[in-house]
Amino acid sequence: MEQINRRTFIGAAAAGTVALGGVLNQADAASDTAQKLKLGLIGCGWYGMVDAKAALKVGGVEIVALCDVDGDHLAKNADEIEKLQGSRPKTFKLYDDLLKTPGLEAVIIASPPQWHALQFIAACEKGLDIYCEKPLAYDLREGRAMVEAAKKSGRIVQIGFQRRQAAAIRQARSYIQEGNPGRVVCVEAQIHYTAGTKDATPQAPPPSLDWDLWCGPAPKIPYSPQVGHMNWRLEKTTGHGHLVDWGIHLIDATRWILGESTPRTVSASGGIYQLKDKITTPDVLTAHFEFEKCPVTWRHRIWGAEEYAPEVSNGLFFYGEKETVFVTDDKWIVIPRGKGKERKVNEAKSDAGKAHMADFLDAVRTRQQPSCLIEDAFQSTATVKLAMIAYDTGAKITWDGKAEQIVGHDAAAKLLKREYRAPWQHPWRR
Repeated sequence: MEQINRRTFIGAAAAGTVALGGVLNQADAASDTAQKLKLGLIGCGWYGMVDAKAALKVGGVEIVALCDVDGDHLAKNADEIEKLQGSRPKTFKLYDDLLKTPGLEAVIIASPPQWHALQFIAACEKGLDIYCEKPLAYDLREGRAMVEAAKKSGRIVQIGFQRRQAAAIRQARSYIQEGNPGRVVCVEAQIHYTAGTKDATPQAPPPSLDWDLWCGPAPKIPYSPQVGHMNWRLEKTTGHGHLVDWGIHLIDATRWILGESTPRTVSASGGIYQLKDKITTPDVLTAHFEFEKCPVTWRHRIWGAEEYAPEVSNGLFFYGEKETVFVTDDKWIVIPRGKGKERKVNEAKSDAGKAHMADFLDAVRTRQQPSCLIEDAFQSTATVKLAMIAYDTGAKITWDGKAEQIVGHDAAAKLLKREYRAPWQHPWRR
């Protein structure tokens, strides 16, 4: 945690300098502004603004440009950024125009996943550092093209797996890797919650929203509030469901704790049992991953009554030969083997989002790669996408991680790449 504290201190110091702006002369103020990292934000909806605010909390940055295909988003969030930092960012509908902003040094990409690849690769080609939200890409071939673009550019890249900064997950990782629970026999991961849904009736999009551009390279589906802002996460053509959107955080944490890459086989089953005609991805899902060290099982249910044990509705169970370790966002619990043994509850609260952004901004300044390398992000994205391919095809997937191919199932292998809607072109041309 020493590193995080140091970065937080740097951010606080920068914020303190801004607070003293009233006593600085104009030359000093101009110098202070010139030294700030110039950031752009592509996709300024809910989580884009969460990321932008995290950057401002860390300090030492100025958000100089916003991009969104919804004019109301642009105006509202430009107003908010102006209040927070004292200067108004430029606003753009097209990300290509934002990338031409003079002095721009880095971008935050928080658009829906169908847009990540094109925006990411364009930013690499402009020589910009990138903070990109998860999942890395919509399909695996996009993801590999992004990895290659990042390596070619040599730029700093951070992917939004914020839980790698969570104190509880870091502490549990050290505890497990030190061998305290003994050999980990299996892992169970789950996030159960009740999903909020909106009107799924096809209708005209809001006048401020360019729906054709919002869909972009993905299939153009009829607009409804249920597939628009926020709720696109449970739409198959965009967010691809709860495991890909939220569960990916726990799958990434599991891989990170175990030191794993991608699974050898994946199977999945489930369906839409309660939310039919409202969402297009499973509201109940079980996925089984066979990693080299041990199996990992994912479960989710996104409807129903209150949880019997809400304290474990979001978290990971590592079943070791000597102990079980449960970890969630702000605590981790050690359950020794044997009756009557006392459980050890470790509280560990932290602001993982701010710490992850601080890690990125520090990397931009020092030119040292941050904690979540793009190859790691690709592997976590590939893992959950393989589960959805297994679900969609009803097949057990065998994955050749070295060749990055699905073995022995042509229909499943075709789902590694989705053809783009014209006029956009898929970045993977092989």
